[in-house]
This record gives sequence, structure tokens and C-alpha cells, in this order.
Amino acid sequence: MLVTFRTKAYANVTMFGNVALEMIKMMGHSETVPGAITAENVPKALEQFKAAVAHEKNKPDPEDVDTDDEDDAEPQVSIATRALPLLELLTAAAKDQCDVMWDKE
Repeated sequence: MLVTFRTKAYANVTMFGNVALEMIKMMGHSETVPGAITAENVPKALEQFKAAVAHEKNKPDPEDVDTDDEDDAEPQVSIATRALPLLELLTAAAKDQCDVMWDKE
């Protein structure tokens, strides 16, 4: 499943479902798709999301799992890195006072 976040103030942001659901939860919303945040609630969701991302950045990295062939191991992408496009979308929506919506692709 893919989830796309939309607002009139910024380009669409599409994420894998499990990552998107985690981001939605970090904004303080239920993990339901489709969903929306009204323009007046976007600043609060943005601040809550920023705080959750900062909290994730401060967590220690989990120990690497030993593998027989380390060259084939997939690099881990942090939540903070994955959150950047959505942070930009929410910031633009807050600035332009626009709603934010998300749905399945």
C-alpha cells in the first residue's frame, strides 16, 4: 500500500503505507486512511510531528544484526530522514493555511 499526502500549498508526498501510518501517528492522528487535518489544526500537528521526529533522532541506533554477507545488507533509513518531505509539506500548509489530506494510492 502507498499513501499520498496532499495540500494545495505543496507537491504531493507519497510514502509506503507502514511509514505513512507511523508519520500520521506522530502527528497525533489515528492511523486511518483516508484522513485529513483542517487548516486550523495543521500548526498543532506540525509541532507535534517535529517533537516526535526530534525524539526519534535522540534514540540510540539499534545494534546491527550480524549477517553472513554484509555487502547485501540494506542500509537503514532513519525516521528523521523519511520525515523531511512531510515536514516540508506541513510547513507549507501551515504557512498558507491549507488543509492536509491523505489517501491510498
